[in-house]
Amino acid sequence: MTHATNTALIIIDVQNDFCPGGNLAVENGDQIVERINTLQDDYAITVLTQDWHPSNHTSFADNHDDAEPFSQVDMAYGPQVLWPRHCVIGTAGAAFKSGLNTDHADLIIRKGYNPDIDSYSAFFENDHKTQTGLEGYLRERGVTKLVMVGLATDFCVRFSAVDAIKLGFQVTVIQDACRAIDLDGSLAAALEEMSSLGVLLK
Repeated sequence: MTHATNTALIIIDVQNDFCPGGNLAVENGDQIVERINTLQDDYAITVLTQDWHPSNHTSFADNHDDAEPFSQVDMAYGPQVLWPRHCVIGTAGAAFKSGLNTDHADLIIRKGYNPDIDSYSAFFENDHKTQTGLEGYLRERGVTKLVMVGLATDFCVRFSAVDAIKLGFQVTVIQDACRAIDLDGSLAAALEEMSSLGVLLK
């Protein structure tokens, strides 16, 4: 059953580097591909996001002297986790996961391409000010409701859902079409925050 045209499916960062064998693999991240492909048939509007980093990105641990992956530093915009190098522009790791249907995509949003600011959310870079352009696109299409799936539940899905709620969209996260990193309890914190703000967790 196709949802009304005011509802969009947002597929977040289903890329090789976030799946088993990738540089920042989410456990069982590849297992959501079939579920997401099935969901796409039900939505008139589909948007994909794609992590897209230059090799000198400041969020990469190996661009900092003696920094360990998953450690945290303070950037001008606030705390920042330092990640293993991932989703570098033009690499196989940045490509969408093999088998993911991208033919339904009305729009692909690439984020994280500014070397000085990371970008978890589909709507804003991590300074919470610089927009990706997604909000304007959805408003122009008359979208008021969003359904979110993808990787990872506790980072890019979480930040996207929270920003969408704050922007006035109704948001649903389909949990069996997501997978989490769960870094030091980040999954529980993400679910609590999303639920408290009115995100429907299904």
